[in-house]
Amino acid sequence: SIPPIAARIKSEKAKLSNQIIANRAAQGTERLLSLPRRGTPAVEVLSELRKRAARDVQLLRDGESPLSGAVYMPARGLHRALLDDVHRLFSLTNPLHPDAFPSVRQMEAEVVAVTAGLLGGGLGGANPNVCGAMTSGGTESILSAVKASRDYMAQRKGIRKPEMIIGVSAHAAYWKAAEYFKIKLHVVPVGRDFRLSAAAVRRRMNRNTVLVVASAPGFPHGVVDDVQGIARLAASSGVCCHVDACLGGFCLPFVRKLGRRVPPFDFRVRGVTSMSVDTHKFGMAHKGTSVVLYSCRELRTHQYTRVTDWSGGLYISPGLAGSRPGALIASAWASLVHLGEEGLMAATSAILAARDTLVQGIANQIPELEVLGEPEMGVVAFRSTVREVDIFVLNDWLTANGGWHLNALQAPPALHFCFTAMNADMAGPLVGALKRGVAELKAMKPAEAKAAATRGSAPIYGLANTTVDRDLVGEFLVAFQDVMLMP
Repeated sequence: SIPPIAARIKSEKAKLSNQIIANRAAQGTERLLSLPRRGTPAVEVLSELRKRAARDVQLLRDGESPLSGAVYMPARGLHRALLDDVHRLFSLTNPLHPDAFPSVRQMEAEVVAVTAGLLGGGLGGANPNVCGAMTSGGTESILSAVKASRDYMAQRKGIRKPEMIIGVSAHAAYWKAAEYFKIKLHVVPVGRDFRLSAAAVRRRMNRNTVLVVASAPGFPHGVVDDVQGIARLAASSGVCCHVDACLGGFCLPFVRKLGRRVPPFDFRVRGVTSMSVDTHKFGMAHKGTSVVLYSCRELRTHQYTRVTDWSGGLYISPGLAGSRPGALIASAWASLVHLGEEGLMAATSAILAARDTLVQGIANQIPELEVLGEPEMGVVAFRSTVREVDIFVLNDWLTANGGWHLNALQAPPALHFCFTAMNADMAGPLVGALKRGVAELKAMKPAEAKAAATRGSAPIYGLANTTVDRDLVGEFLVAFQDVMLMP
């Protein structure tokens, strides 16, 4: 017979698949399964794409978006219009050919220089040797830094069985990097404050350690790890230390300038050897750009690929990709130049005000919920403190009542909301929605509460949080991804 947990996983897989297929059918869009014999007129192509876009933009309401994170720039207005114009202007460019597109080469170098200057590098910085490159996003920046650190340590110390240490709150990209680059991964718990400590890292250090990772902040809870302690430990052991500032790189420097407390986290900290920073998050650029930074050129060279014996000629590329869209590099450059320090400071100020409203609203008005840790920027995580309020049922209630889209977390079960320039005015409405949702869930009869826990995403996350066999949960994720890739 099938074990109960396996049977539930199988049931949820089938239910999810049927639900997604039904939703697609209800949307009424025609599926494209083969290349048209004749080309379609441009006006018809645009008409079809406008219909498809209409399914997305209901969440893209400037200042009123119930969507956590995901979109970091205002959907309308001058900034996006500028970036769209820049993208069109450079849509044919490719930095793989710097001789043909020297402007893009220069803009990439300048974006890297500006980013380094914000984070303790650049002229007059704590480490003027900081250098880097642009990538397609945070995951590629992380992969690049992990690969470079592994190869650097192989050359310097002869380590052939590399190991990496991360906190359980580190981004999922580190699991991907460990799988891709054959690195043994040590995942260590965070403290009660949800920060990774140097003491926790020290317990896993050994002679094969090539890299330790700290987050600034961590995606789940929005708190900054003990970067100073972890980097000091790494330096004393001759190990690389990466700081993942994909989320915080273009926000935390301005939190500090606004006089708020920010733990040391960048190249001002001795021992930090690399950082990942997303221009397409709080740098408010088009999606598809990030920056990976290194403390020195020697380390950066280990992310390069050079081929000297190819019949196609001499070849070198700075990272995983070959061809890259120069238009995205140009729009990232335009975003930083257009916003400047004042623009990024204003956005950060609004985000901090929203964070404070949500944190104080939960603390003062909703005793059934509690904020996790002390968030340094705009990510606020919270969990239920009472049995009557299932946090995942509350998440489904928020989606059904106001179209809210929050991120569901696990270990512990929680939700978070990430404030951006798109949704910074939504803190008050979110507090109100949480109060109503908690009241409704507490008023449910036991049978109603049990039924609610079997609908929507609640059973999926509930199952993931209670199932010991992670391979079974992984099977569910594979089934989900398969359905997502269906036309």
